Amino acid sequence: MVSRPRARFVVPALATALLAGCTSGSTVRPLGDAVTPVEAAALGELLHRDFQQGGAAFVATAPYGPGAILTLTGDVDFRHFVGRGQAVTSFADGHPDDTRTVFFTPTDLWVGDVPGLSAALARAGSPKGAYLRRPLTTPAATPGTPLLDVLAQMVVGLSATSGDDPRYFRDGATTWQGQRSIDSRLTSMYRLRDGRMVAVATAGDLLLQYASPMPGHAFTVTVTLSDQGPRSVELPADDTTVAATDQPLIAAAVGV
Repeated sequence: MVSRPRARFVVPALATALLAGCTSGSTVRPLGDAVTPVEAAALGELLHRDFQQGGAAFVATAPYGPGAILTLTGDVDFRHFVGRGQAVTSFADGHPDDTRTVFFTPTDLWVGDVPGLSAALARAGSPKGAYLRRPLTTPAATPGTPLLDVLAQMVVGLSATSGDDPRYFRDGATTWQGQRSIDSRLTSMYRLRDGRMVAVATAGDLLLQYASPMPGHAFTVTVTLSDQGPRSVELPADDTTVAATDQPLIAAAVGV
């Protein structure tokens, strides 16, 4: 299992905590309204609330080019900061999808189920069905960071072992942006620093969606959470894991 100390939310080019909020009664509220002290208190507990829930199903998407989108779908264990999923890169120009199974922590990525990978590793003397493991590129804002690394770090970053100071959310940079439905659940929308957005369930104050524009790029990465509750994610066993640095040619051939 992987643990880490108090986890202030870190995403690409961002070193600030995630913000969110709750509804503010029956009064009609103008878009762009600043958060209230009550909301600020809820914001400070949002990532800790994810930790307390234990985990969630997630879908993370990044439409990074014309007709190209990377989608990471799976489950995350928020208490131990471990995730697993299927990464699919789809293209609108007729190229076949690139699909692979991944596991990830805040520091490492395991990649498997890539066409040709198992056979190549077997020829190199590794177990059939083995995974390649490499460190995640950190921080995620580093130029040239693989987009899969960005999504993985963003997903496991949606949890913290304790709350944040509510005063952080009272600087006027967080504004209310109305309500909308996500997966048939009513949410309150908030605009954060640097154009980021969050959607928080009006019932239970659970984070349902986080969206961040990628600095220097014309697309937004979006993570949608659902079915919050305990999760258990087992990482690939050591005897089925091969360090990418031990097989650099194979890793390069399959894009790991």
